[in-house]
Amino acid sequence: MSIRHNRFLQVVLALLMLVAMGTLLYWRGPDWNVVYHAFDLVNWAWIVFALGLNLASVLVRASAWRLTIDQALEPPHPPFHHVFSAFAVGLLGNAALPGRIGELARVAVLRRRLPRGFGTSAALVGTVFAHRLFDVFPALILVGYVLTTAKIPYWAVTSLEIVSVLGVGLFILGVVSARRGDRAALEGAKPLKRLLAMARQGLSVLRSPLHAAAAILLQCLGWTLQLLAVYVAMRAFDIHAPLPAAGLVLLLMNVATIFPLWPGNIGLLQAAVALPLVQYGVAYSTGFAYGLVLQVVEMSVGVGIGLIFLAREGLSFATLRDLPEPVDLPADLEPEPRRKRAGALG
Repeated sequence: MSIRHNRFLQVVLALLMLVAMGTLLYWRGPDWNVVYHAFDLVNWAWIVFALGLNLASVLVRASAWRLTIDQALEPPHPPFHHVFSAFAVGLLGNAALPGRIGELARVAVLRRRLPRGFGTSAALVGTVFAHRLFDVFPALILVGYVLTTAKIPYWAVTSLEIVSVLGVGLFILGVVSARRGDRAALEGAKPLKRLLAMARQGLSVLRSPLHAAAAILLQCLGWTLQLLAVYVAMRAFDIHAPLPAAGLVLLLMNVATIFPLWPGNIGLLQAAVALPLVQYGVAYSTGFAYGLVLQVVEMSVGVGIGLIFLAREGLSFATLRDLPEPVDLPADLEPEPRRKRAGALG
């Protein structure tokens, strides 16, 4: 039996990971007494404001995904509340589980709301990829802004440069893949080739400059709202660093969560937040406490609305890990004539 299907082994591995993470934080972490007392004077009204900004950002980014989906799928297109429900469950998956399972979970949830169609699941996976590619533009804008205005440690400059180059490379790859999509040539093709081709169908928005620009603008607005949330949360801790510092924190938070080593990358993310703030005279322990609250602000929106919409979909948290498994059903990859003959498979 594989580890994936052995619940006991999964629990044991999770506990070992938590113990190792806790030991590392205690041994190499900040002065926990200072971290504890950093919460004594927190202005929680600013935190509530930051939560509202993050919720608005989620709504905007879900709208960008819906626009991407509308370009990839044939009508009728899923309504926004179905798209937002799937997006919220995906946020929950990314926040609570390692390996960015949420990206496939949102595909699985939305797939349940759509009629069985030719390559729909693979196309939805392509839309998730396209949606993530649109993050490259606001990220590059923010990188340029931060590099010219913020106090950046040398190690952070290197990290931002590497991530920027990788982002541009992935976007070019996405555009090239989108232009190679040819739905008509799929008849009679092997299942794997049809799967890859339909995944490219999900990148259809990249072939439409107007719709791609609209999705990019929505993503830029979403990032702007997140930037304001980071800046507002600073005020809650009486940190009066300028807006470029908030931009640097937002970028390094994203870099720290690119590779999910454990749920939330707790500890690693806080270090990524606290270290650059030292350049602005903020004590490392205070910055670490701020990073904890910032992650709570980010995760509480995703986890909160994710749990609500998970229940709305009639699912439980225990099923969330298994949701990505049945995404690409064999019948979903069959050509239309064969599926009509199959009858019961449709």
